[in-house]
Amino acid sequence: MTELELRLKSVQYRKTILRIIHRAQAGHTGGSLSCTDILNVLYNHVMDVSPENFDDPNRDRYIQSKGHSVEALYTVLADRGFYPVEALDTLNQYQSHFIGHPTRKVNGIEQNTGALGHGLSVAVGLALAAKQDGRPYRVFTLLGDGELTEGSSWEASMTAAHYRLDNLVVIVDRNGLQITGPTEQVVALESLEDKFLAFGYAVRSCDGNDIAALVRMFEQVPFEPGKPNLILAQTVKGKGVSFIENQIKWHHRVPTDDELARALAELEQAERELKVMA
Repeated sequence: MTELELRLKSVQYRKTILRIIHRAQAGHTGGSLSCTDILNVLYNHVMDVSPENFDDPNRDRYIQSKGHSVEALYTVLADRGFYPVEALDTLNQYQSHFIGHPTRKVNGIEQNTGALGHGLSVAVGLALAAKQDGRPYRVFTLLGDGELTEGSSWEASMTAAHYRLDNLVVIVDRNGLQITGPTEQVVALESLEDKFLAFGYAVRSCDGNDIAALVRMFEQVPFEPGKPNLILAQTVKGKGVSFIENQIKWHHRVPTDDELARALAELEQAERELKVMA
């Protein structure tokens, strides 16, 4: 896809995310909107994974450690053809497999996640298996910045560096907010770059809501031979909707009918402006 096509996808994904959360009357709005561009670039430009090759042992793997932002992942997987888009309308409904955290009962999901701090450990195991089996696949995992207070993230990081897992790409959705407030007020994280460098990663930073910047960043992987890759993706929680951006209350707030209409109007205007550029 071209950069413009990817930018249009992100707008379309955000519209879908808001609609399905509104319909379900449950979901994590802010975090799903902040990581939309990352998932878009991964699935539509970077990773070798599709419904057609999902049983291929050499396909790339993706683990969503920040599992509460599953609405973004479900939306992208539907667009990629892992299941009908209409299935998203069952989000959080009785007997639906589309629950509030990733589950392997949904096509395209590699691993159940949601208990924060576990996804990186799974990703490290997959990357180590690839090295031991001599397979070419890469492993990508997305962490929320708030979950970095979980000690298991740092245990996994030591292991990744010890085994020189340069086939592992860790992305931190650095939107600066978690459910109870700004990360630096809840438990200070900075300097994250220094911490990850000390744990043996090759570290890079980029604007995680800039499609072109994300494309350039992923194209540089591996950053250094023999070191796991870490991308600090600076994002905006609630990205794409003015009254949702950087608002703590939107961590898991559901839009009202009026708020949904206003949000969709903003996104549709952004979509029109992008189409003019086509």
